[in-house]
Amino acid sequence: MNTVRGARARARVEVTAAIKDEARKQLAAEGAAKLSLRAVARELGMVSSALYRYFPSRDDLLTALIVDAYDAIGAAAEAALADVDAGARAGAAPAGAGAKAPSPACAGAGGTPTPRARWTAVCRAVRAWAVAHPHEYALIYGSPVPGYSAPQATVAPASRVAHVLLAVLRDAHRSEGVAPPPLAEGLRAEADRLAADLAPDLPPALAVAFVNAWCQLFGLISFEVFGHFAGVVEEAETFFTHSADRLGRELGLLR
Repeated sequence: MNTVRGARARARVEVTAAIKDEARKQLAAEGAAKLSLRAVARELGMVSSALYRYFPSRDDLLTALIVDAYDAIGAAAEAALADVDAGARAGAAPAGAGAKAPSPACAGAGGTPTPRARWTAVCRAVRAWAVAHPHEYALIYGSPVPGYSAPQATVAPASRVAHVLLAVLRDAHRSEGVAPPPLAEGLRAEADRLAADLAPDLPPALAVAFVNAWCQLFGLISFEVFGHFAGVVEEAETFFTHSADRLGRELGLLR
């Protein structure tokens, strides 16, 4: 009996993956607003009633795709931070350990990457994922899908990139590696609210600076992914790297 259940579970995982893969093809060809369960079923050679056992509605399928996309971009951000930290530690290994010396721009004392290097590494990873998956990026950061309201299940996946960037700021704050810009007059109440909601352990001025940087980060990525840099920016990756570093400076990351 356990063998039968295991086979059924594996079959369900495989069919679910096939449905989502076909749905992503539709996203690329038609956009999220035209996603159709019947069309997905037809392309997979399934009857609609069979597909509904996996996803009862179009919105359920959209939610699954949205959660997958948020999780994927979040995982890219998390991996980038882990990689830059590991790379700096390896670069600081004793002579003879076979590791390259760290770049002055990315490694501090004791093999610790600088706050701005960590920030920029995460931003670059987010951009790289978006450029490689433009249709999935559009699903989560493009125009809202008419008639669709994202459920609570999307909130935690959607927060993963922000949590990584806030972790960079927290570490910099603890090590006195950040000096947030002065708080603009009239923003005190809003700054206090943002800090309470996003990061109670950070100064309110830094919470405001973070939201500004967050908006500019995804503005830069969206302009590139959606083609608004055409005829303007030619060296997109280089331009983005410098822009991400500048955002770190404006946040007050000291090095």
